[in-house]
Amino acid sequence: MPSGFRGTHSRGSGPGCVLSRPLGPGWNAGTGREPRGTGRANAPVGDPVERLNATRLFRVPGRHRTPSGRSRIYPGTVRGDGPDMIHRLLVANRGEIACRIIETARRMGLRTVAVNSEADSRARHAAMADMAVHIGPSPPSRSYLNGEVIIDAAIRTGCEAIHPGYGFLSENPEFAEAVGNAGLIFIGPPAKAIRAMGLKDRAKALMERAGVPVVPGYHGKNQEDGYLSAVAGDLGYPVLIKAVAGGGGKGMRKVEHPEGFADALASARSEAEGAFGNDAVLIERFVRKPRHIEVQVFGDGERVVHLYERDCSIQRRHQKVIEEAPAPGMSDEMRAVMCAAATRAAEAIGYVGAGTVEFIAESDPELRPDRFYFMEMNTRLQVEHPITEAVTGIDLVEWQIRVAGGSPLPMSQDDIQCSGHAVEARVYAEDVPKGFLPATGTLAHLAFPSDVRVDSGVRAGDAISHHYDPLVAKIVTHGESRVEALSRMDRAISMTEVAGLVTNQDFLLNAVRRLRCTGCAADTGFIDREIETLGKSPIPEPQHRALAAVVALGLDRLDDPLAGFSLWTPIEHTVRLGWNGVEHTARVRLRAARRFEVTVDDTVYAIARRDGAWWINDMKSTARCVLHQGGVSVFQDGGHHFQLPDPLAVTGDPDASGDVVEAPMPGHVKAVFVAAGDRVFQGDRLALMEAMKMEHTLVAARDGVVSEVAVAPGLQVDAGAVLIVMEKLEK
Repeated sequence: MPSGFRGTHSRGSGPGCVLSRPLGPGWNAGTGREPRGTGRANAPVGDPVERLNATRLFRVPGRHRTPSGRSRIYPGTVRGDGPDMIHRLLVANRGEIACRIIETARRMGLRTVAVNSEADSRARHAAMADMAVHIGPSPPSRSYLNGEVIIDAAIRTGCEAIHPGYGFLSENPEFAEAVGNAGLIFIGPPAKAIRAMGLKDRAKALMERAGVPVVPGYHGKNQEDGYLSAVAGDLGYPVLIKAVAGGGGKGMRKVEHPEGFADALASARSEAEGAFGNDAVLIERFVRKPRHIEVQVFGDGERVVHLYERDCSIQRRHQKVIEEAPAPGMSDEMRAVMCAAATRAAEAIGYVGAGTVEFIAESDPELRPDRFYFMEMNTRLQVEHPITEAVTGIDLVEWQIRVAGGSPLPMSQDDIQCSGHAVEARVYAEDVPKGFLPATGTLAHLAFPSDVRVDSGVRAGDAISHHYDPLVAKIVTHGESRVEALSRMDRAISMTEVAGLVTNQDFLLNAVRRLRCTGCAADTGFIDREIETLGKSPIPEPQHRALAAVVALGLDRLDDPLAGFSLWTPIEHTVRLGWNGVEHTARVRLRAARRFEVTVDDTVYAIARRDGAWWINDMKSTARCVLHQGGVSVFQDGGHHFQLPDPLAVTGDPDASGDVVEAPMPGHVKAVFVAAGDRVFQGDRLALMEAMKMEHTLVAARDGVVSEVAVAPGLQVDAGAVLIVMEKLEK
């Protein structure tokens, strides 16, 4: 392996290879339903000799590069446009991007190999692939970030290429080199290009030389705290502190005033070191009313083309949640200037494959060709690539595979057209009122509308683990206009059904409706300004509670014509329903099979179930109801989720609020800032946790004295674990 590349697995040891039977016709990628009669063989390969024999068994006709780098032609090769042909592909990722790559690879006639950690042993991407290889424990550092064991899995299963997806190893130049040194094709740019753009300070210097505008700021080598503070003062507040390595908002902090600079710098460095192994930062002037606009580029080493721009300004925690293509309000003149700058950036490093050049643009009062700046280049596929595919009709993953196999770009710049408008909304397991705090749990129920594109890596019954990103799905809509695309997104989110854990579904619906209402483009401050409106959840109507009460009793499934019959009076049931911390009561009487009389708040509703739909007071309802382990969910214009209270549950002491600081989610305790006996004030930092790739600072809810610290840095804790106990200050 090249110098600098670290792995924990040596050839001939480590996790075994788990092989799947091929999935035949009938797999529905959109719904995740598997065809009948398929499943995993779960046949692990034993010692190194047995693994080697298994590799020989799965040798396929075609071109195979040996570990020494020599090519070998096997009879039966299906030749492509280029000199190399990829017949079997290993996808070195998980979740929705792994599923999305597998879908295109299968359409192209390629065999696919998935990798999975312990947490993903039954994951959708592992089930979809022709074969699956177990690569280690659940933490990414011991599985999806272990490049050596991934390369070994590719060789043992007879793959010619590895697709890294995005995240994990996709922008690791040492991994790209190691793949090539193993005689395999890395589906991505060469290591030299990844290095050129991998560190933001070097990338900005390179872009300045290429004539691409950059944000005013400091991206030098002096990392002394005092010097960086002085730079920030010279630039003028507010400023952005940004990690020079990586992306996704990790290691990024906005600082409004000089007093907050030191803490923000320490926090950004800590997060950057944990995410990228590099705590170096740069300082940039914060652009007021900024819009985040990026250009999709693609190169084959000789030519670079662009596939127009995307607007990714709607962000929380510096991570995108809603994206649009093309960017609203973009003039033809500005599009030409920005796309030309993006192609120059890619040409400057001889780019190969899919990449994204990201810009920040001032939007006050409007976009102008002389007021946008280079931020960074992501040398990989982007999460939001489906909206570019929607407006261009181009499968970017197919282009990646063909260009990596030696083919030239399939189209010239003049042939690439942009048609209509597309919107992507990301459904996350997160608690919006709690600051978009990531959530974990089991997806008790999951369903999407069938007439829109949905990219998802999970199915009903799957768990959202604290080890990985809490993304549930990406919903993509397309229309002839922005209004049409947003209208279709409104309907798609309304028709989405997720139950069992908290999600941002209501937030997405509110945001899309706000965009439709104003007709304006959003800047990156959109969520902060509108959070009170965007964070609201709809209050269930009394008829929703009436439906939930019937479903909670399971009475809607009774087909007996004598159900509810009584000699004296109709049988009555009392149902307790919890919603948003408040308990409600409903009384249900059975009138006949699937006909009920429900009393809620002294109002009586005639409820019936017929022809696959609910009827309320003789009017057909669009509500869909699901009974699951967590309670009852009623889906109508979003979701209303009711808990079924446990009559034996004990209510906690209401006066204890603020006395006990608990872990808000499962995660890793990175730091503890207080000790027993310390006096703290409301808002003071108490501890730092890391979960789902993000850091979360726990602060004091009120003034007090620390009486006990129950954890130490380095511990892994469950949600609800007691971290710190406080006492009130004596008057």
